[in-house]
Amino acid sequence: MALIKSISGIRGTIGGRAGEGLTPIDVVKFSAAFGTWVLQTTNINTIVVGRDARLSGDMVNKLVCATLQGLGINVIDLGLSTTPTVEMAVPDHKAGGGIILTASHNPKQWNALKLLNQHGEFISDEEGKLVLELAEQEAFEFAQVNNLGKYTQNDKALKKHIKAILALPLVDAEAIKAKNFKVAIDCVNSSGGIAVPMLLEALGVKQVEKLFCEPDGNFAHNPEPLPENLREISKLIEKGRFDLGIVVDPDVDRLALVNEDGSMFGEEYTLVAVADYVLKNAVGNTVSNLSSTRALRDVTESAGGNYFAAAVGEVNVVNMMKAQNAIIGGEGNGGIIYPELHNGRDALVGIALFLSHLAKSGLSMTRLRASYPNYYISKNKIELTPEVNVDEVLTQMQARYAKQPINTIDGVKIEFDKEWVHLRKSNTEPIIRIYAESDSNATAEHLANKIIADIKEIISA
Repeated sequence: MALIKSISGIRGTIGGRAGEGLTPIDVVKFSAAFGTWVLQTTNINTIVVGRDARLSGDMVNKLVCATLQGLGINVIDLGLSTTPTVEMAVPDHKAGGGIILTASHNPKQWNALKLLNQHGEFISDEEGKLVLELAEQEAFEFAQVNNLGKYTQNDKALKKHIKAILALPLVDAEAIKAKNFKVAIDCVNSSGGIAVPMLLEALGVKQVEKLFCEPDGNFAHNPEPLPENLREISKLIEKGRFDLGIVVDPDVDRLALVNEDGSMFGEEYTLVAVADYVLKNAVGNTVSNLSSTRALRDVTESAGGNYFAAAVGEVNVVNMMKAQNAIIGGEGNGGIIYPELHNGRDALVGIALFLSHLAKSGLSMTRLRASYPNYYISKNKIELTPEVNVDEVLTQMQARYAKQPINTIDGVKIEFDKEWVHLRKSNTEPIIRIYAESDSNATAEHLANKIIADIKEIISA
């Protein structure tokens, strides 16, 4: 059993003892803490709640909604929804905050409370710490019987979300419809099974083959949209009957694409392709996190814009995008953030923008992918004994490579011409994550192994 209390929310496995898993007691405790924080900081007594389709979702949803009502907070329940839909619904309803019940790409035994501020954006580190303090102190007071919050359901939010996507100037439904794309989709038996077909129909895509689109929470495979988990859709598409494949995670904030030959477009390149399309229509800046591919920087600079790197984490990327007035940004895990719609990762707007791009380019998926700079990322980690001072190791690595350009906003990122390596410590265990990128897989692996050897040398000294 596991319960992880972080500044962005509460994540855990269902069952077990209170404080060791995400039990009903823990759900109530942290819902009460967040509700109290919303009342204290906004003086608004409305919160929007939505969930993905995982098996525990209905149970957790009832606990969250009832707890908020008990605080005197009015609840607007979107039911089965997507993370970006909830993010958009919070300011739409002028609510004080939002709670998304999803463990994102984690397996079905997990669930989580993801917490949004009144702007529909993930709460900051500082705000998250305040919520955790309220939970620890159990510093909440429930309403008297005449002041309980009201509960209402809203099943219109997803339709409103899709309507807003179609209204975007860069979404060209006519161009998409004219291409008569044949599309296969994998929605891992969660909310995407409702949202993605609805969006494709609105965009004029008539030929859609559905894999795992029954939103019953019985994930047909590991829900993280990585190549090793997408064999079924890959085998289907490689038979040559489709123009592309579309894959989303359980809460529909990550987008992976499959080429017409069954190969993967590459999660890192979802953002690169969408950014390329946006930059073809407007000069502007882009942002991704430090562990994302350099290809976004290349595409941005060739279009006359400036690229900026943010610390890992959606809230950090959003903050950097605001600071640099970026017109597109996101994360290399298939997370598209398009601020003209809202400030959050959104697979649905990603699909609409990408299909517009593909339709107007006149290229196949493989030819479009080949038009971008080709990089490979090697992802590694080194496990350390608890007595090792990880911060000191990173400091020594920084000193060792002091002649190279270094970024220290999130661990240590070292640049080598068009190659880089990023070292980050885990917040929960004695691990250093080591990501390295180069224009060949072998070189990326070699660079990662060189850095690992350096770390081992520092530790043994």
